[in-house]
Amino acid sequence: MEASFYTPDQSNLLPDQPGVYKYYNSENELIYVGKAKSLKKRVASYFTKTIGLNYKTKKMVKEIRRIEITIVDSEFDALLLENNLIKKTQPRYNILLKDDKTYPYLLLTKEPFPRIYPTRKMIQGKGIYYGPFASIRGMNNVLELIRSLFTIRTCKLDLNPYKIGEQKYKVCLEYHLGNCLGPCEGLQGEPDYLNEIEQAKNILKGNLGIPKAFFKHQMLKYAEMMAFEKAQFFKDKMELLEKYQAKSLVTSPSILDLDVFAIETDEKSAYVNFLKIKRGAIILTKTVELKKKLDETDTELLLTAIVRLRDQFQSDAQEILVNIDFEEEFEGLNITVPKIGDKKKLVELSLKNAKFYKKEKALASGEVQDKKFRVLKQLQSDLSLKELPDHIECFDNSNIHGTNPVASMVCFLNGKPAVKEYRHYHIKTVEGPDDFASMTEVVGRRYKRLLDEAKPLPKLIVIDGGKGQLSSSVEALKQLGIYGKIPIIGIAKRLEEIYFPEDQYPLHIDKKSESLRLLQRIRDEAHRFAITFHRDLRSKQALGSSLTEIEGIGPETAEKLLKQFKSVKKIKEASVESLEAVIGKSKAEKLIQSFKDIKKAGD
Repeated sequence: MEASFYTPDQSNLLPDQPGVYKYYNSENELIYVGKAKSLKKRVASYFTKTIGLNYKTKKMVKEIRRIEITIVDSEFDALLLENNLIKKTQPRYNILLKDDKTYPYLLLTKEPFPRIYPTRKMIQGKGIYYGPFASIRGMNNVLELIRSLFTIRTCKLDLNPYKIGEQKYKVCLEYHLGNCLGPCEGLQGEPDYLNEIEQAKNILKGNLGIPKAFFKHQMLKYAEMMAFEKAQFFKDKMELLEKYQAKSLVTSPSILDLDVFAIETDEKSAYVNFLKIKRGAIILTKTVELKKKLDETDTELLLTAIVRLRDQFQSDAQEILVNIDFEEEFEGLNITVPKIGDKKKLVELSLKNAKFYKKEKALASGEVQDKKFRVLKQLQSDLSLKELPDHIECFDNSNIHGTNPVASMVCFLNGKPAVKEYRHYHIKTVEGPDDFASMTEVVGRRYKRLLDEAKPLPKLIVIDGGKGQLSSSVEALKQLGIYGKIPIIGIAKRLEEIYFPEDQYPLHIDKKSESLRLLQRIRDEAHRFAITFHRDLRSKQALGSSLTEIEGIGPETAEKLLKQFKSVKKIKEASVESLEAVIGKSKAEKLIQSFKDIKKAGD
């Protein structure tokens, strides 16, 4: 194959034959490599077709100063040559597999009594490399199986015949454990050792049927000879091999060797999954991302992935299953889209993997960072807010039969509870159970403090209640001069209606809406927080009442004791000194005497 050079003006002079074309810019830098069934038609289309080309393609065409072509025998040869050139040169405008991982291999060394061990470096002439394996775990499983079935040495000794004959080595622990037959001392001959290596090679190639048949033959042979221990030995190995094979996802006995590819795309990238099937079992799975460069079609992207992944993982399967149709056929590649049966299920499995990878990449790259604000954006839209409500505060009152009136405020940042910002309020200026006046007080207190401390105001205020509570809260904002600056709504429990200030009719958000569920969650959290506070107060009040019944102990003294010791039980258990430190000697003595009298009366 010889390369020929042309200028863009000479594109119509290119031969009407399959081949590879390379574009160079004014600095003689290779910027693009492509393949074509007809070089003349394909290359000329870049310079004669002006409508339909995207911005990136037009930009590339403007940079082209020189074209180099290589004629090949078939389009499939062009495909392979294109792949090799892209892999080697990585031009700026070509699709690149986004995968810089170094994969592990298993190396069968080229030496007397060969070894099998893992490596990530490929050194020519050192032996035969099997792989690459998509994961360390998969590779270790294969290596563990081989070492369980065969007695292959793991030492690094130079076992040439001269050194073995000179008895330079001694057997190690592996020999005594039964994992090696001691070739270093001449206890195992090389022909016998190489026979095991041949069986191991079949496993490395994925041909599990051959060693399985070998073990079965040996088992039957020794059984006929009445050597039952030896027969059991080979039976155990055969069962171990079957157990390993069962761990692979077996598809169907009728499906032999094939490759499965599925593609899922978005605006910027393509995600392609590859399943390698060997004798009916999935022995490898890999998903990659391809960044779009020149608005490539799904078929172009998938074909690129097929060639590169098959090359990378050394697949020579004749049949390839895909999830999209190809308009053209490639000699040497039998690409089909299965419509029914096990093969269709394999393609569906591959597509499922590709979609999952796409989702994971989007999450990892932060492209869906916006999605965590999806509910807030929906709430912004439902309530017609000017700003995203990423800071919401909600108020609720709590009083039971007019006792211990309290209120709570909960804060949600970016749709999540900000517990450190929660606040409890004792109602100070309102007498009796007046929810409206209580709401005016706590809303006013909250935002007066924020204004005094120059802290940011929320983007939305939610009031647990209907028109009355909302109007009271609005009055507090007006008194502070910030009404209209902060959106405020009320949410009524009965029908989950949303009330706006000065609006006669409530808003009804779809009951299944995520934004309504967020408002309900915030409202329920405020209610929970208020109820909990109210219960605590009543509990302390009850405890305080039992203390104030003691002569000389008033409400203030009882509060001091409960604040220090938390419960009446702990007060009873406290020492005289600790009680004196809180309420003085005189009251401490009265308290202790009272506890003694109560106990004596109980006895």
